[in-house]
Parts: sequence; structure tokens; C-alpha cells
Amino acid sequence: MAVWALGINHTTAPLDLRGRFAFAIDQIAPTLLALRDCLQQRAGEQAEAAILSTCNRTEIYCAAHGQVLEPTVEWLAQSGGVSPALLRSHAYVLQDAGAARHAFRVASGLDSMVLGEAQILGQLKDAVRVADEAGALGSTLNQLFQRSFAVAKEVRTATEIGAHSISMSAAAVRLAGQLFEDLSRIRVLFVGAGEMIELAATHFAARNPQSIAIANRTLERGEKLASRFGGEVMRLADLPGRLHEFDAVISSTASQLPIIGLGAVERALKLRRHRPMFMVDLAVPRDIEPEVKALEDVYLYTVDDLAHVVQTGQAHRQAAVEQAEAIVDAGVQSFLHWMDQRQSVPLIRQLHAQTDEWRAVELARARRALARGEDVDAVMEALSRGLTQKMLHGPLAELHAGNAEARERAGNAIQHFFLRKER
Repeated sequence: MAVWALGINHTTAPLDLRGRFAFAIDQIAPTLLALRDCLQQRAGEQAEAAILSTCNRTEIYCAAHGQVLEPTVEWLAQSGGVSPALLRSHAYVLQDAGAARHAFRVASGLDSMVLGEAQILGQLKDAVRVADEAGALGSTLNQLFQRSFAVAKEVRTATEIGAHSISMSAAAVRLAGQLFEDLSRIRVLFVGAGEMIELAATHFAARNPQSIAIANRTLERGEKLASRFGGEVMRLADLPGRLHEFDAVISSTASQLPIIGLGAVERALKLRRHRPMFMVDLAVPRDIEPEVKALEDVYLYTVDDLAHVVQTGQAHRQAAVEQAEAIVDAGVQSFLHWMDQRQSVPLIRQLHAQTDEWRAVELARARRALARGEDVDAVMEALSRGLTQKMLHGPLAELHAGNAEARERAGNAIQHFFLRKER
């Protein structure tokens, strides 16, 4: 059984390319089934699979006996509408130990844009849950991910990897503070009501802005979040007509197309008499059309634009990183040992099946003898002798056949398995 990971992330692919491969959580189950069907048709191989998709990465984890890596690359390229060559130029492929180390580092926050951030672990657990519910997980990937969770927990407990991390939301507040002299005097609009928006709203609310509004496709979910921060809720359809009311706009939805266009922002700026607007697009694919960034009075930041801000404090985290990497390395070695042991499982099953067959034959012979009224002690003696003869037949045959070298190998094996003393 081989394990591999195929992916793109914030260090290998630009934002717009990552957006082509972003899967909403409710898309992952049918996407996994489509991937497994493709592998079955192309390579005749039933593979285990899981997909992790966040704003910073899309990764496919697979386990299979055959070579189905190339069909996986072609399938992912087709799903994103790009050529396999373009995907390969931005993707990474990791196998066995490399794949395990990558999964453990991802779960621990070591591969994140925000080093040590904890959100990725929850996203990975969601991805595993969806794959399991879709029937796409098997024993190998399940073992890989359960061990990744354990490693992440140990890293979080034993090191200070997250002690100096700056979240994307905190970085957004810091940038807003550079534009506006007093954040308590600004009106803030959050577009969406998911986890990223909840985190951003929490950070901005701590600065007591003049007002907070939540725009969401479903009012019920938006109202629940708005009530936490004493804000108002509005329909997403009303956004273009009210955009001019807000000084700061932070957006993160699962929309596959931009929901804030260039024209809407231009109209808002005219109504604002060109007072500046601070905008943060945390979504992948983009929520805000990229052309908006060229407008003179708009300060638009994407997840990639925030990268240099969230990397502050790197030196303080270096010692914790070294500790965390050591924990990851130990986890990788443990997983590889488990994989090696799994190679013996078919032989162990065959051995059990063979001994069960011998036992069944001798038990049936003993029962027939007892039914004929034969002496119990004699029947038991025959049963034990029959079992030992069946067990020793193969080793004894090897000792009496073949050349001297083969007999020596057989003798050493017999000494090891049958004649060693128990300690």
C-alpha cells in the first residue's frame, strides 16, 4: 500500500489559481466519489481518498496498491479547468514518509501562512469526517489522519508554537489601524457568516467600532452572528445599494464568483465623496473583483497580501518550531513502522486460514472417532498428533529437499521459530 499527497498551497500557487481548486465543504463528498470513479476507470484501482480545501491550500491524500498518481493529477487539472502541465508546475507530490510528514506538519500549523495557527486542525478534521461519511476512507488513510491529530495535539501541548502567532484577522485590524486614525469611529461590514468572518468580527469588535453589520445570503445565520456583536444584519442582495455606508468591508464567503464588483465599488466611492474604503478579501476564490484594487481610494488586501504581516514574530517561534519538527519526525517513524507491519497482514491472514483448516479437519476426524465409541484418550492423542504432523510437514520437507544452502536456510528458520527458548 502506497500513500501520497498532491496539492497546491500559498507558497506554490497564486491566489487565482488556488481559487480554481477551492471546494466548499458540501462539494467534497460528491467530488471524492467522482475522483474514486475516475481512478477505478483509468487504473482499475479502488483507492482511499480525502480532500482538504482551505483558502490557502487544496490537497488530495490517497492510498492505493497500484500506481494511480498520474490519473489523480489529470483528474484534478480537469476539475480546475487547467492543463496537467500547468498544475504540475505549481503542485507538490509527496509519497509515503513525505506524505505523512506533510500531513502531520499541516495538522500542527507548521505549514500554514500563520505559523502555529489552530484553525487548520479543525478544517482537517472536517475534511476527514466528510471523507469517512462518503465511504472514501480506508484503514491506511484513517490511521494517517488519526496520527496527525495526535501529533498536532502533542505539538500544541508540548511547545509554544502558537504563542506568538498573528492571525489573519489580527493582521487585518492592524492594517485598518494604519489607515484610520481611530477605529472606534468607523463602520464595518462583514460579508458572510462563516468561521473566518466570526474570527474577523471578534477582532474588530474588540476595537469598539461605531457600528457592525453582517451581510449574508441567509438572514438566520447572519442574525445569530450579528447578535453576538450588537450589529445589524442585511441581505446579500442589498449589499450594492448600501456599500457606500461602510468604511471597512471584510468578506469571506463560499461563492464561486465575485460578489462585490468594480462597478458597485465605484458607485460607493462617488456616494462617499471619495472617502477611503478599507477592504479585505479573505475568500478563495475571490469575493471582490481584483480590478477594485486599482481604484485610487480603495485599500484592498487579499489573503496573500496579508502574508508579510502574519509572519512577524518568526524569530520568537523558531525554538518552538524545532521542538515541533522533532515531534513530527517521531510521528512519521511510528506511522512508517505501522505501514511496514501492514505488509505482513495478508500473510498473517493466510497463516490463520491454513491453521483453521487443519484444526477443522482434525476436529471432524476426532468427532467421528468419538461417535464410533473409541477411547477418549486415544482420540485426543490422535488429534494432537495429527495437528503437529500437519504443522511440521512443511518444515521437515524443506530439510529433506533442495541443496545444502536451502537446507541451511530452512534449518536456521526452524531453529528461530520452533526451537528458541521462551525468555
